[in-house]
This record gives sequence, structure tokens and C-alpha cells, in this order.
Amino acid sequence: MDKIKSFFGTRAGIVATGAIIGILAALLQKMGNPGNMGICVACFERDIAGALGLHRAAVVQYIRPEIIGFVFGALIAAYAFKEFRPRAGSAPIVRFFLGFFAMTGALVFLGCPWRALLRLSAGDGNAIAGLIGLTAGIAIGVAFLKNGYNLGRAQKSYVAMGWILPLAMGALLIFLLLAPQMGDNGQTGPIFFSAKGPGSMHAPIAASLLIGLFIGFMAQRTRFCTMGAVRDIILMRDFHLASGVLALVAGAFITNLILGQFHAGFENQPIAHTNQLWNFGGMVLAGLAFALAGGCPGRQLFLAGEGDGDAGVLVLGMIIGAGFAHNFSLASSPKGVGLYGPLAVLIGLAFCFFVGLTMREKI
Repeated sequence: MDKIKSFFGTRAGIVATGAIIGILAALLQKMGNPGNMGICVACFERDIAGALGLHRAAVVQYIRPEIIGFVFGALIAAYAFKEFRPRAGSAPIVRFFLGFFAMTGALVFLGCPWRALLRLSAGDGNAIAGLIGLTAGIAIGVAFLKNGYNLGRAQKSYVAMGWILPLAMGALLIFLLLAPQMGDNGQTGPIFFSAKGPGSMHAPIAASLLIGLFIGFMAQRTRFCTMGAVRDIILMRDFHLASGVLALVAGAFITNLILGQFHAGFENQPIAHTNQLWNFGGMVLAGLAFALAGGCPGRQLFLAGEGDGDAGVLVLGMIIGAGFAHNFSLASSPKGVGLYGPLAVLIGLAFCFFVGLTMREKI
């Protein structure tokens, strides 16, 4: 066990994790997930919001087993290596709205940091503006960190508290498998499943769940985090996490080539638009919000799986934010940016700057 534990902390461990995530993401696309969306935490949480009726965009409604697997994989790893540490109390309402606005930015771009990398590995040139924006947003967040930004320390809490989000994920799995008809006196919903569009495209449930479990386990052990990779380079010139991110891109790129899923260009890319200004702007907001929250959306799920209640609150903020993004015409589509998406990005940036400037310790 000690050898396994030490392996995950090495450069080889993080590179293996990144490469495996990239390969499995491309395979999930081959098995049925949407184009260039083998894994996308933001898109999948948006689909879950739709499945629960939090928005009525009929083409993006599905309970994604990968998200459930991420949390339970991290939970299993945390218990196996005695790292399940229930904790909470670090500015939860701030984290909720950081999640809310991070989701807003991600849906203006149409993808989380993981999907931005996967889009690039499949030849989508529009991802470049998004990744530049993501880096810029994280750099702004690092500047706040250097000037004393701090949401405060979480406090040790009850074991039961650490189980709340995993139990919620368990309920989602039951909803996915049973699809209960509880609305309109048992005639419809409340669980909705898309009949067409991205929400109708998915890999087999068992495969998605198992891959999610495996990735959750690996990522919890290695602390895999796309936001953290950029932050550590800027802050400490540390390339440990970045080596895993580069391995993800390489793994997905090679697998996409083998599977015939690589199509270079800007036009007609799957579930993407070509407005580079708001591809950039949306991810500036997402990167800044994730930097202020301390981790990318995948990392927040893994933290929630090891008992971090504050990370669980951010996850809930992202799911609620997805509902708002579609109900209030903030989310983009392949046709272009949502009517109020740019305004929402500006409001989100104003919120993040307010948080970054006002919530800091004297240094």
C-alpha cells in the first residue's frame, strides 16, 4: 500500500493519471458521449440540472454517471488511504456564487477546463481562445492570492456531513436507473431525458460509471487539477500538475487520431461557437472563479468526495448556475453567444473582483 501511495505522488503518477483521463475521455466519446465532450464537468452538471427540471433546454437533460463516479471514486480513495476528512465553514455562500459564476463563464465558452483541453486535442481551434482566457483568469486569481486573498480556514466537522454530497449523488444514480414519474400526478418527470441533441448522446451507463469511479480514484490520489496546474506555474514555477495536464492532451490527441475523431479547424466543430471574444471572456471568468475557489470543477468533485463540504457547496452552485444560464439566455450554443451571456460574464467578473479585493488578510 505504501508503494502505491508513494507512486501517486510522483511525476510518473500524475502523468499516468492525465494520460488515462485523456484516453478514457476520447473512448467515452467513441462509446456515445457528445463530440469533443467525452468528459466535461460543467456540461455534465448542466445536463444534470436539466434532468432535474432546473432548466427546460430539452436538448441538454441527462443524469451523467461520470459525475457520480467522480465523487464515489474519490470517496473510495479517501477511505482507502485514510484521507476522508469531513470539514466545512470556509465562506460557503461565497463559494456557492463562485460556482454559480464559474458555470456561467463555462457555458458562455461551452466547456470546463477539461473540455477546453479535450476540444484542443480533437482539433477545435476555438479552444485556443478559451485556454488563453482560462490562463488569464487564473493569473488574476494568483495576483489576489499574492495580496492576501483568503476565504478562511475550514473547520473539522461530523462524518455525516462529509457524506451528504456522496449521498446526493447516490440519489441521482437511483433517479437515473429508475427514472421515476412523479410530476403531473405521475404522468411526467421530474426526471427529464433529452430525446435529441447532446443530452441524448451518452455512453452506456455502466461504462460511464466505472470510468468515472476510476478517474475519481486516480485524481483524488494525485490531486489532479487543471486550475492548480496553471496556478502552480505562475506562483511557484512548479510544473508537477502541469505535466499531468499535458499528458491528458497527449493521451486524448493520440486516441482521437486512432479513432478518427481529430478534425482540425474553427468552423463546424461539435458544440462550439466561433465568437473568440466571448470564448476568451467566458473562460477568464471561469478561470478566475475557480482560482478564487481553490480548484477546477473536477477537483471540487474530488474534494467533495473526501468530505469537503465547502467544495460540495460550490458543486451545488454550479448546478444551480447551469439552470439560470439556460433559463435566462446566458448560455451559448453552436449558433453563437446567448443574448445576455456577455452581460452575465461582466457581472460575474465584478463579483469575483469584489471577492478578491475585499476578502483578504493583511500581509
